[in-house]
Amino acid sequence: MISVAPFINHLLAREDWALQQLLPHAGKVACIDTQMLQIRLRIAVDGYLEAVAQDALADVTIRIQASDVPLILQNRERAFSYVKIEGDADLANTISRLSEHLRWDAEADLSRVVGDIPAVHLVAGSKSLIANVQQAHQRLQHNLAEYLTEEKSVLVRPQLTRQLAQQVQQTRDDVERLMKRIERLERLRS
Repeated sequence: MISVAPFINHLLAREDWALQQLLPHAGKVACIDTQMLQIRLRIAVDGYLEAVAQDALADVTIRIQASDVPLILQNRERAFSYVKIEGDADLANTISRLSEHLRWDAEADLSRVVGDIPAVHLVAGSKSLIANVQQAHQRLQHNLAEYLTEEKSVLVRPQLTRQLAQQVQQTRDDVERLMKRIERLERLRS
């Protein structure tokens, strides 16, 4: 299995403040449990992370529902609102801060391989591609919803459902009033 420690350590190497945050937790083990995968990392005396055995006792366990992963990836600032924490709350708080603020500088890493100008263009092109894919996805969703509601009538718009519910309620009230009038008329006739 591939360890994520080198990838996180690469981010930490550029951020002295992050290493300083981890130093007080040296020797502690954090476990991130996503139901499908468990990642266990120990904080070394220099603040960097190292892989540990899967049976190592964790000081903090952060449990993530697999269904919440897309929400976490969309909004990293709210990531810890989707998780369950067991153990050392101070360590969990430190991990939360790091997850919010550590960012990969792809442009800096690419510039060492391809040079500064190509790196800028590659990153800008990638961001543009991602934005275009997201826009295409939104347009596809909108067009599919419109097709299913307007042309095929497979789905019903929420506004129409509310209107129908109001009409059904009105009809039920009218029928009840009519039944009471009929009962009153029958009592008068007898």
